[in-house]
Order: sequence, then C-alpha cells, then structure tokens
Amino acid sequence: AAAMLRWLRQWWDRYKYRFVPWLAINLRRKHRTLRYVPKSSQDKIISDQDVFETLLKIFKALFINDFSRQAHILALLPEVRCKYVALLTVEQKQSEVNSCNHQSQSVFSPEEVLFNTLGFSITRDRSSLVSAGTGVFVTKGFVPKGTLISMYPGTVYRKHEPIFFQSIGNPFIFRCIDGILIDGNDKGLSRSVYRSCRRRDQLGPFQMSDESWLTSAPQNPLAVGQYVNNCSHEKPANVCYQEFDVPGYFPVELKQYLPNIVYSHDIESQLRCVVLVTLRDIKQGEELLSNYYTVVN
Repeated sequence: AAAMLRWLRQWWDRYKYRFVPWLAINLRRKHRTLRYVPKSSQDKIISDQDVFETLLKIFKALFINDFSRQAHILALLPEVRCKYVALLTVEQKQSEVNSCNHQSQSVFSPEEVLFNTLGFSITRDRSSLVSAGTGVFVTKGFVPKGTLISMYPGTVYRKHEPIFFQSIGNPFIFRCIDGILIDGNDKGLSRSVYRSCRRRDQLGPFQMSDESWLTSAPQNPLAVGQYVNNCSHEKPANVCYQEFDVPGYFPVELKQYLPNIVYSHDIESQLRCVVLVTLRDIKQGEELLSNYYTVVN
C-alpha cells in the first residue's frame, strides 16, 4: 500500500503541472510558476525571424540529404528543383574539398544532419530525474544561449474544439497563452487523430506535416520536445517554450518536416508551433529541462 501511495504521489507531481483545475486552484498561491504573460509581454526569447530562419536552415539540409527521394515533388516544382540542385552542387564541391575524393553524395542520419547544420544533436533517453521516465539530452556538440533546440510536436486544437477523450490520462497536452492546445501524445487516440488529419491534408505528393515523430526515428530530429521534463529545485530550467505561427509563405516542399497539424482543416489561419529555446549555454551530455508554465520576459 505504501508503494502504491508513493507511486500515485510521484505520478501526480508530474501530471499536475498540465492539469488545468490544479492551476486554477493554485493561481494565487504559486503565481510565479504559472504560464502567465502580461499583455505588455511578447513572450519571445528570440525573434520570430530567427525561429523562421533556423527552421528553414535545418529543413533545407534535411531536404537536400533526402534529395533522391523527393522526385515526385521536384517534378511538379521545376523552379524548386533548380534551386536545390544548385545548393546540392555547392555542398558536393565543398564535401569533395574536405574529403579529397570524388564520391557521390553521402546520406546522413537526421541526427547527423542536425549536428552538421546547427552544431549539436539531441536524442531521447532515460531522464536523470527520479521517476521522470524519458527525457531529452544533448548528445553531441555545444548549444549557445538563445538557440532553437527543439520543437513540440502534435495536433493543434483551437478553443472549443473536441479534445476531451484525447486528454484523459494524457500528460502531453501543452496550453498556449491564447488557449490553443497542442496534443503531443504519440500513443493511443492522440496518435490516430494526428495520422488521420495528416492524411486528410496531404495534397498529392505534398505532405503538409511530418508524422515520423510518432515513431522512434523522427525524420525531423528536433521533434522530441514533448519529452523535455519539468525542472526541479536541484536542476533549474535551461530551455523555455516559445510560440511561433508558421507564415503562409513557408516553402511548401519543406512542410513535410513540420511536426504539427491543425485539427480543423476548414479554418484559415497560420499553423501554431511551439519551439524550445535555450536559456543558457548547454554542453554535451546535459538533459534539457523546462518550466512548464514560466515565461521569461
């Protein structure tokens, strides 16, 4: 019985931070730990332009690395094909100079592409926190302060959209400042809903989102943010959440790497994404830790 009570207490300590009634009851008592943002705050650690440019940089690198499997898209977008062929040619020439040989293009893993592009790689592993389950670690490289280091994947629900059944026993629902919810659960009903919405929105060979984050091998190596654990008294947060709306001019060929999709397809609005940004320099081997409801102004 004592073991069961201890397990329930540990489970509640992890789950309560995403439980809306608990937040309402404790609004005054623990004001500083809540995800509260004054109207005067913009809730930005880095600018939206920096987020946009970082996503473009890594997504372009992933696209080029996977160039041989993009034939259907490139056949419909000849101007895009010309652009990436030029980029690929430059990359191959640089690779030949570095390796002193003339081998064909190497195909790297998504983690290797991330390291080669942004100077670090991250992965899921057992958390360093007691009873925290899976966590996210920097496995290679160095991450400077103010760097986009991860993304929070999942189905995006606007206010009043049905999420009750998906939310039961689900600790992976992230609440944005304006009430938008992102369900980052990769199992059960949440998984089925995401896959259904993705297939609904696919336009021929053009995939409007990425579903590989539901597997153990995501093609977008940043899409593991739902496994970033809450900080503790002994281990303070080293990353912070930041909301980002994907602009309408985002390249269509790169949308296949976006790990988010809207639940209702008939609403004309920008896709909400949540990224994680570093609050300090992070070294190889460190676990990423956030504060679920604190915004750094």
